[in-house]
Amino acid sequence: MAICSFLPELLCKFPAIDDGTIRMARKSVDDGFKGFVRSYGDAIDTVVQPLQWFLNYLERAFVSSPWILILIIMVAIVYLGSRNVKITTGTALSMVLIGLVGLWNDTMITLAMVTVCTLISIVIGIPIGILMARSDRVQAFVNPILDVMQTMPSFVYLIPVVMIFGIGKVPGLIAVVIYAVPPMIRLTNLGIRLVDKEVLEAADAFGSSAWQKLRNVQMPLALPTIMAGINQTIMMSLAMVVVASMIGVGGLGKNVLQAIANQFFTVGFLNGFALVGIAIIFDRTSQAFGRRLQKHSEVIHG
Repeated sequence: MAICSFLPELLCKFPAIDDGTIRMARKSVDDGFKGFVRSYGDAIDTVVQPLQWFLNYLERAFVSSPWILILIIMVAIVYLGSRNVKITTGTALSMVLIGLVGLWNDTMITLAMVTVCTLISIVIGIPIGILMARSDRVQAFVNPILDVMQTMPSFVYLIPVVMIFGIGKVPGLIAVVIYAVPPMIRLTNLGIRLVDKEVLEAADAFGSSAWQKLRNVQMPLALPTIMAGINQTIMMSLAMVVVASMIGVGGLGKNVLQAIANQFFTVGFLNGFALVGIAIIFDRTSQAFGRRLQKHSEVIHG
């Protein structure tokens, strides 16, 4: 005989809000969202229009430029960032292999999206990270928001984004930025907070203002940690690009989504391999650049 036969129903059946109340609450939230979008839809479109222009411009520049020019520029950037012949050679070989399997254009579209998302994340993340480093109250307020952003399943981001912005590249871009910006904010905050207090006291002794300390002492010393944040942001952008393809983002993510839907193993594998190749190029280059910055800081500041 079941134990619940001897116990009150309240102790066996978990108390739950009745379906009617939940339905009314859900309807109120959904209607509120729809009303907000109807009222401010035009204003929202105007605000995000520059993002659309910037993304389209960069995408056209990447796709319509001669492949050899893009390859030379990319290899030059990788060499200047890493000063490592192995990483530079690996980058050239990876990009050539990606082009040989017919994924050059899709890779350029993905690169354009990741570049725009990373730039926006840096523009948003660094000021917020600086504010958090300067104020414990701001840190206490922002940290729970970042926790939610990093633990929320990435698919869930797409629901409010689609409801407010619709389907297309810009909504995808916004979803990717929401997913990728937390490490940029956290590591900027951490890097500035880890600056040696004795160095700050020395700057105070020389009469430096808060802005001078930030620009000449804290930011240079925190730069290796900030570079680690940029690295994490790029990696998370690449990961989210595949998910964002569900709402209209093109490039390699769209190909992966189509391969899953149609069970095209080879297509999915090749596009996944291209994403991995790009991720390794960005990762190795930014890590090598961060190590160079670290050594430079040690030489300058002992």
